[in-house]
Amino acid sequence: MAPKLLHCMARLLALGLSRIGSAGVVPRQMEQVRFRVSEVIADSLHNAYLEFGDPGFQGEVHLLYGDCDIFSSSQKDHDIGKIFVGRGAHPERFVWATPLDAPHLHCLHAFSGSTLVGTSTPVSVAVPLVRRENIADVADAMGPWFDGVAYMQAKEPGKAVVAQAKDASVAIVGGGMSGLMTSLLLESVGMHNWHIIESSGRVGGRIRTKYLNNTHPDQYQYQEMGPMRFPVSTTYADKNETLEIQGHKMVFQLSDVLNKLNTDYPELAINFIPFVQKIPNVPASSGGYRLPNGLIPTVADVADNPSLVYISASFNATAAVDAAQAYEEYTTANNISRQIIANMYQAHKFAVDSGYFHWPEAGYLRYALGYNDNITDYVAGSDDSLIWDSLYEGGLESLPRAFWPHVANRTTLNRKIEGLSFNETSGKIAVNRREDVMQLDSEREEYDYAVVSAPFSKVRLWDMPQYSSLLSRAISTMNYAQSCKISLHFKKRFWEYQDQPIFGGCGSVDLPGIGSVCYPSFNINATGPGVVLASYISGTPARSIAALSTEDHVALVLRSMVQIHGNIATEQYTDEFPLYASYDRQCWKVDEHQAGAWAAPLIGQQDLYFPAYYQTEFKTIFIGEHTSYTHAWIFSALDSAIRGTTQLLLDLGLVDEAKSIVNTWMGRWIKV
Repeated sequence: MAPKLLHCMARLLALGLSRIGSAGVVPRQMEQVRFRVSEVIADSLHNAYLEFGDPGFQGEVHLLYGDCDIFSSSQKDHDIGKIFVGRGAHPERFVWATPLDAPHLHCLHAFSGSTLVGTSTPVSVAVPLVRRENIADVADAMGPWFDGVAYMQAKEPGKAVVAQAKDASVAIVGGGMSGLMTSLLLESVGMHNWHIIESSGRVGGRIRTKYLNNTHPDQYQYQEMGPMRFPVSTTYADKNETLEIQGHKMVFQLSDVLNKLNTDYPELAINFIPFVQKIPNVPASSGGYRLPNGLIPTVADVADNPSLVYISASFNATAAVDAAQAYEEYTTANNISRQIIANMYQAHKFAVDSGYFHWPEAGYLRYALGYNDNITDYVAGSDDSLIWDSLYEGGLESLPRAFWPHVANRTTLNRKIEGLSFNETSGKIAVNRREDVMQLDSEREEYDYAVVSAPFSKVRLWDMPQYSSLLSRAISTMNYAQSCKISLHFKKRFWEYQDQPIFGGCGSVDLPGIGSVCYPSFNINATGPGVVLASYISGTPARSIAALSTEDHVALVLRSMVQIHGNIATEQYTDEFPLYASYDRQCWKVDEHQAGAWAAPLIGQQDLYFPAYYQTEFKTIFIGEHTSYTHAWIFSALDSAIRGTTQLLLDLGLVDEAKSIVNTWMGRWIKV
């Protein structure tokens, strides 16, 4: 056959095939939707951005990922979701929960009905990166670790499309450290429509620095009636090893951020000073033994002469020693305290696996080791705190003070909340209040979301939506520890000039109702007045102390100072100035804004309730130290704010912003 004829036949065949195939080709309007997406990582969340070529475009859009040359939505690798796009209300981005098996260099597609209205350029899909903390190393088998990928995958298709999300209104209920941190985080990612609602006349929550005798911070006449310190490191004598405490680094990072924000307010600068925890000359718990001069021996006295400590005889001394040793081995066998310092989240997993959330000391001795009630009570007493919580202690007024210029115009103080209610029609959550306590009908103000940082000890008294059973039980039953403090103001820092001078430090005494006595670690060797934290007691005794009148409590503590230091304590006490406070008393059980010192979950509560905090119900997200892995510490509150803000941003589809917060603020346990 002639070459020319062959050429013609080939063209006819090609034309015929193209016409035959055209019946199965989906119509294309390629410029209706344009995609913008950078490299993605498999098994993580990403924002992909949309642009609409036609401002009047409307209708349902089906988003999917598949081969770049597909001609039907059925050929997809996986669905992303379906959304209805209104005229003039075009979404700007959507959330793509990229699966672990997402193919490399395939494309995003948008279909309107059977018409392909947009295809992206090929998308580079990388394998998952090694994280700063591998979630698999710390994740609990029961799942109480915030996994943003799973969180978004559980949402209904189409719920992950973003339209004007940054304009969402957010009520931050509670102006403690977690609430303040939430405002800072939202502001940092361009969300400005938030408002803090605080029941008291100040922000800062349980941070309570009290300045006695009408003094100012730079006069150093204060004590911390709430959290007291931020541990930096600890040293283990057995290995001569000093470890940095990782968790508290978040507090120092926050301080750096606030100092940069407040360069125009030098008086708000946050500066840290050393906190002296231990010193030889502080009083010791001597079991009732007193020195010949009638005073309580010091730690140094006891170290020189152990017989100064009276130990009551046990009916079975051998069994008591064995029980104490068994408990010591249980809590130290795997160096749990070292784990906590190096990696809080791995330590939490170990604590769950080891049963630290299921045993108080007494319970472990009685039911795990089989010691009888008498031995158990002799060794451990009746304290029901979980072993995990006993490994922690828990501030600085300068922290909340540094926030104030940035939150003042969006904060309402002295507003007590009566509850929250959900509007099914508007899809908003209302914050309810009464200006007059006798007012029958509450006033309501609606928001797109409520982030509640108030403690459950107060929230349980509110009228609330019908939350899930688990969350409702967490709110109504979460246990709180109690503590009481008394600080006393003295004319001179006499304790620094006695025969055994005391320069900072805390000592425990055996006097009923006193607990620990802490001396100021600042302004040492000053010649003027000073303030001693003359009593810090927690647990069951604090409940009894809280029932005392203020007068009786102060008198009890002043008498104890006489037993520690002699009559100079009463001579130097500044009670002759009735116009000013010569003492301060803080009992958290009767604090109207807190009703508890810190969360202390009972057996089973810690691991049981965590999953409930990681679900947004009725547009409500709960944060605060009571929703964190650890309790009492300020960093626990900050940690919860990072989780809660990330949760809110994912609800709004703002994945890039959520990632920014996680990466900036050491949210090592959050997977996005």
